[in-house]
Amino acid sequence: MKRRDPRPDDDRALDDLIQAILTLRSPGEVRAFLEDLCTPAELEAMSDRWHVVPLLIEDVPYREIHDRTGVSVTTIGRVARCLELGAGGYRLVAERLGFRPGRREPAPRGREDGR
Repeated sequence: MKRRDPRPDDDRALDDLIQAILTLRSPGEVRAFLEDLCTPAELEAMSDRWHVVPLLIEDVPYREIHDRTGVSVTTIGRVARCLELGAGGYRLVAERLGFRPGRREPAPRGREDGR
């Protein structure tokens, strides 16, 4: 995705989007909002990135992650870089979901898909 020159309202627009997301109350509402907000390709790209986070936390080799998920090694590398040097969002959510080194699956949770 190309970065355009920052506009004065960019931070405000992102803050407004964040506030909108915070109003969502169930997984079903989040899904509906994301499906309206994003193209299918954008949703696939975000899903792919998230899919590799727990595997990277597990220290699964990039090639194995690619073989298991079909996600490109380039994308896997970008996600790994974000895990190490990013804003901390991937790691925060992964920890809240129970992804930890040595654990292949998230901690058990009740299903709440809001549908």
